Amino acid sequence: MSAGPDDRAGSSPRRAWAAELAPRLAPLALSLALVAGLCVLLGASPAAVASSLWEGAFGSAEQAARVLATLAPLLLCGSGLLFTFRAGLYHLGVEGQLVLGALCATGAARALWPGLPAGAVAALCVVAGALGGVLWGALTGALHTRGRVSEIFAGLGMNFVAQGAVLYLVFGPWKRPGVASMAGTEPLDAALRLSTLGGTELSPAALLLAALALVGTAVVLGRTHFGLRLRAVGLNPEAAEVLGVPAARQMLLAFAISGALAGVAGALQVLGTFHRLIPNVSSNLGFLALLVVMLAGRRAALVAPIALFFSALNVGSLKLPMTLGLESSLSGVLQGVLVLLALLSPWDVRNMRKIRGGGRPEEA
Repeated sequence: MSAGPDDRAGSSPRRAWAAELAPRLAPLALSLALVAGLCVLLGASPAAVASSLWEGAFGSAEQAARVLATLAPLLLCGSGLLFTFRAGLYHLGVEGQLVLGALCATGAARALWPGLPAGAVAALCVVAGALGGVLWGALTGALHTRGRVSEIFAGLGMNFVAQGAVLYLVFGPWKRPGVASMAGTEPLDAALRLSTLGGTELSPAALLLAALALVGTAVVLGRTHFGLRLRAVGLNPEAAEVLGVPAARQMLLAFAISGALAGVAGALQVLGTFHRLIPNVSSNLGFLALLVVMLAGRRAALVAPIALFFSALNVGSLKLPMTLGLESSLSGVLQGVLVLLALLSPWDVRNMRKIRGGGRPEEA
């Protein structure tokens, strides 16, 4: 019996969904295959490596909590990047915004404690982190929209400045007396630290805040007039201007929102993870969030599962040296291959050609 019109109509969306999903999964599948080949060359079984990574990430409640703790800043940074990518901006400055958020949160804690109640100080530290990120994002946006500097180079330059400021403070005015400077500043008072689940590294408040940020981002970008205006700017800023949408202002807002969310992530790194400002406070999570958003195809619904995968990969790789004698940097190889293949995917190749021709990226 031949399929009726309703059957054909039902299968068409499924085929379209599968056709759209396949190019997104292809970089992941090919990357896993290449890393599996590398494992064989190193004399290790790919299955044993996968098992070790799983055990390292989810072998105990403490390790699973560490995965979720790493997930929170990834979701926050990824949510912010969705705004800039929607506006057609290849924004690489999220790492510096996270770092400056951590710096401002530490400064707020040093200035306000113990003059105010602990809860108020912790909340103000998060606000200070967000404001620091907004400042750094707005400066990056101004360099791009007013100074005609590529957002890629502006963001990278601001990253170096933020990291330099942290190094100056950690090794200079905020140096911890009698302790190696790489250990960071004086630890925060226990009253200022975010409460964790069962003595693990997971702060339920941080994870909840990150989840709400991602959901809010999806709603704003998909259901509001502001999201529609950002999409118009991302598709064609000149046409958007003709239609009455101020492209430069929308881009600045996208940079500022991205900075605010990354700054909150930096504050949570100080309050919930390290309890101090350290030189590597970002742990490269800003750059990792870039990869997450790229592989998600700029779709908020895919950010969480991909971010969870990379969080588990980062935590699980720490067990490779102990169980198989392999370097934990193997996870970095996988991430690097994913970046390369994501950039070489048909969608991104098409966008890079448009950029070289003076156009804007397409919206995924």
